[in-house]
Amino acid sequence: MKIETTREDHLIAWFAALAITIHITESALPSLIPGVKPGLANVITIIVLMKYGWRIAAWVNLLRVLAASLLIGTFLSPTFILSLSGALASITILGLLSLLPKKTFTAYGYSIAAAMTHTMSQFLVAYYLFIQHEGLFYLLPILMTTAFLFGILNAMIVTAIMDKL
Repeated sequence: MKIETTREDHLIAWFAALAITIHITESALPSLIPGVKPGLANVITIIVLMKYGWRIAAWVNLLRVLAASLLIGTFLSPTFILSLSGALASITILGLLSLLPKKTFTAYGYSIAAAMTHTMSQFLVAYYLFIQHEGLFYLLPILMTTAFLFGILNAMIVTAIMDKL
């Protein structure tokens, strides 16, 4: 039995592998603020969104979270649940934004929206499922500020890469 693959399948596999590699590498790096990472694998998601559309970007994003969690050993752990909730929320907002007329958003708009949505989703899931303590809300401004800054950083990387393509 021969399995037919399409160009789209190859794009998803290639970009997902790249995003998984970045995700795993980033997870091994120390963090200045516990739990806060730049989300460099999201650079791949934004590039794929802008170049190939939301459907392929969604596959790449979700495969990254699933495969990386299996390889790192966090599958079905709180870390996985937080990662998946952030990925689902960010890809949902990217899908909604991509429905707007072309040229409405640049890499900066997509990246900042995705980063802030990802962070807010993770925060809410952490609060409602794991740490129901009011003190957690003192962290929210710091988390959202870092999400905004990393959204800008990732957009700068996306823009530099897209200029080369």
